Amino acid sequence: LVVMDEDDCMVDIAKFFMEFTVEESCGKCTPCRIGNKRVLEMLQRITSGKGTLAELRLLKELSEIILETSLCGLGKTATNPVLSSMYYFEDEYLAHVEDKVCIASVCKDLLKYYVTDDCIGCGLCKRKCPVSCISGTVRQKHFIDHDDCIKCNTCLEECPVDAIVRR
Repeated sequence: LVVMDEDDCMVDIAKFFMEFTVEESCGKCTPCRIGNKRVLEMLQRITSGKGTLAELRLLKELSEIILETSLCGLGKTATNPVLSSMYYFEDEYLAHVEDKVCIASVCKDLLKYYVTDDCIGCGLCKRKCPVSCISGTVRQKHFIDHDDCIKCNTCLEECPVDAIVRR
């Protein structure tokens, strides 16, 4: 039994189950041995913001083929998490591919941190940032350089007025 809520990304969950399946596959049949690796690679591209709509269609098609042509119980059920999450949570897949956004704010490569207008310019986030990607002067709103940000959450945790949000 797995309990999830709105803080869980269904695309990331599907990727997690596929990582397990790829690791546990005996390798006897091609659909399970090769197909599941390709499904996992597609999910990795999607969760890193590199997926396409064409790839989503291919992901569904390949997942169905693996389900129908695998020889063992593992192979015949391996892509169930992918297919059911694509069916019930299509909006999450589309957000990852079209908008390059993880609705649940789980997929690190799709996250961006923003400083809101609530920033009091205390500089605590700037001082604590391990890669010095936050700029700003005292008592002025600070800014985060998205290219240098390593998404470590330090700024989010250190801000005394919760002026940093993650999307």
